[in-house]
Amino acid sequence: MTKNALDDAPLSTFHKKLALFSSGGPFLDGYVLSIIGVALAQLTPQWHLDDGQQGLVGASSLVGILFGGFLGGWLTDKFGRKVLFTVDLIAIIVFSALQFFVGDFGWLFVLRLLIGVAVGADYPIATSLLAEFSPRKYRGPLLGLFVTMWFVGAAVAYVVGELLTLLGPDGWRWMLASAALPAIAIVLARIGTPESPRWLAGKGRIEEANASLQTVFGPSVTVSDLPDEVKENLDVKALFRSGYGGRIAFVTIFWTASVVPLFAVYAFAPAILGALHLDGSMGQIGSAVITIMFMIGCIVAVLLVNKMGRRPLMIHSFLWSGIALLLLGLFPSAPTVAIMALFAGYAVLIGGTQIMQWVYPNELFPTEIRGSAVGLASSLSRIGAAAGTYLVPLALTGLGIGTTMIIAGVITLLGALISLVWAPETRGLSLTESAALTAPQPRRVRARSPKLSRS
Repeated sequence: MTKNALDDAPLSTFHKKLALFSSGGPFLDGYVLSIIGVALAQLTPQWHLDDGQQGLVGASSLVGILFGGFLGGWLTDKFGRKVLFTVDLIAIIVFSALQFFVGDFGWLFVLRLLIGVAVGADYPIATSLLAEFSPRKYRGPLLGLFVTMWFVGAAVAYVVGELLTLLGPDGWRWMLASAALPAIAIVLARIGTPESPRWLAGKGRIEEANASLQTVFGPSVTVSDLPDEVKENLDVKALFRSGYGGRIAFVTIFWTASVVPLFAVYAFAPAILGALHLDGSMGQIGSAVITIMFMIGCIVAVLLVNKMGRRPLMIHSFLWSGIALLLLGLFPSAPTVAIMALFAGYAVLIGGTQIMQWVYPNELFPTEIRGSAVGLASSLSRIGAAAGTYLVPLALTGLGIGTTMIIAGVITLLGALISLVWAPETRGLSLTESAALTAPQPRRVRARSPKLSRS
């Protein structure tokens, strides 16, 4: 394990601020996806939406993320992280505000699709920037806290949605437009963020890279202090032939298994809890409680990601959360206390897989394709998430709550199997080391982790 000024720097105020401002994307993602569940409860009877239309509205932002993730990743690798770090959120502000004026299902679907594109674009942009500035000791926790903000956004959405319901039959308009307010605050906070010195150096812009490094780390730090990164001369077309195809497959599959049940639950939490006999205000309270438990689970995972290691954390997270969902499916008529306990257990235990959605992708690919790889994996995972979200109301009607939860549990347990077979250990490695196809074994890890295939 080699030492260098960037990977072994102390945690500074800059790192903390960058982590907070970068996490605005997942905050908005959680807010946008959750507020629609509350809004649909009011909107559905007004517009007489059928199950298919509800599913399309709920899944529309996920479909947008599918396109936005890959687009944002490609753009940030080509044009840099800094400018796009604010431009994508401006689009969220505009499209969120326009939702207030929609008058039919078609326009609502389109606007939420566009919001999803902007949200999806922000993920590879923000996580690449955060990963490339973060010291190795703090990279896992900082990226883990990044995803925790998704659940903060979801919790805030449920509270805001409940309050805006008091405005009457048009409360849903204010709910959907309200996402513009936090987006404005995040854009203002992000102004002035420096460009990634790793990206600048990779483009041969050495003077700019030095200026960026010295802004953050002091006047004595230059690109010579950056670790040598092997240049693969990769592009998106060659990604699957470059030796990183196996890593793309692994990240996509585990990410899909993690988000399909979670996004489906979040988009239709009140409906799912209602099917489990928690109706009305109990359903809203239950949704808020479960959201808090998700946050707790992510925070616990952040505390464990360096101590426990990436690989065992993810395996255990998938395994035990999957068992909780299976029990919900097998005993859907259990007492309310048992139902809430199992949902809370799932929410806490799935935290490990949630934080690894942003730790693994940013650690397993080199700087020149990091954004594209993260964006592509994010986009591919959203195919399953969007399909699952669309099918939830149909499944609840056609299959019942028990079978729906069993399917969610099986998908989660498949994630455990994939992780057992394929997950690497990257704890303690620099970005250069973890992104190399023949990464060195990290220190303080006793068991030898299987290496990813070169595909």
